[in-house]
Amino acid sequence: MSTALTTGSWSSLSVSPPNLNGLGTEHVRWGTPAGSGQSGYVFRGGSVEVQTDGTEFTLGTYTHENFPIVGMPAQQFDVDLVVRVAFEDGTESDFSFRFHHNETPNNGPTPDDVVDLPTFVSPETVTIDGVEYGVVISGFKRGGQVVRTFVSPENGANSADIVAIFARAGRPDVVITTVRHRGDVKYTQADEYVEIVNRGTVAANISGWTLGADDAGQDFGFPPGTVLQPGQRIRIYTNQHHPEWGGFSYGSGRPIWNDKGDRAALRGPDGEVVSEYGYGSRASTP
Repeated sequence: MSTALTTGSWSSLSVSPPNLNGLGTEHVRWGTPAGSGQSGYVFRGGSVEVQTDGTEFTLGTYTHENFPIVGMPAQQFDVDLVVRVAFEDGTESDFSFRFHHNETPNNGPTPDDVVDLPTFVSPETVTIDGVEYGVVISGFKRGGQVVRTFVSPENGANSADIVAIFARAGRPDVVITTVRHRGDVKYTQADEYVEIVNRGTVAANISGWTLGADDAGQDFGFPPGTVLQPGQRIRIYTNQHHPEWGGFSYGSGRPIWNDKGDRAALRGPDGEVVSEYGYGSRASTP
């Protein structure tokens, strides 16, 4: 583990809006104000603890200044960000990412703008202790939740942390991140879930893998064609269907995860344990 300093600059837009300014800086703005001011993006980095064991860290803070504007040549466009990471040993590396912006009509049924991250893996790599790493963005972290899509209300500055991982280049890394074992649905706890993420730099085909609890007969099998992209998170619910999290469900009318303690195990097609997560009485002893 080492300390590094991150800074960012917005390098380009895929369109040429009026009054574009701030390219090459941490604060880019565009559009003709229809009220309070221009819209724009801000990226603010800082001191981060860089770990190479798959631990997530905050790459920086992203802010969308969302105000009504006019004269945009397109409703959807891309904005490119370059993040420079300066390591303790004096090494500096740049990592590039793309933000996809949907400037929704302000007077429509869904006036909030939407920002996606189509580029989750930096095309650039860095060598640390002789090993090549890339940066994988997990997503936007708001209210303790990491999501792939940032919904930005009008007439305000909306912020979220950008959470990332230093991952070995050229391989997947699929792990269980959490088990939500106390659902809000009484008796059946249908909204229990296990969250899984691919924190590697390449896609992982998990077709035929299984997720199981301690008790026998509580295995969920991933169907053919199940592929996790770099940085992608999915959730396997006890008895709910959430397409935004992959749409996976045990379809069980009773709870799967013991509230006192249990251990979730993710196994490959040949039965080997790929990742485990214990909690409560089954938590790992430090």
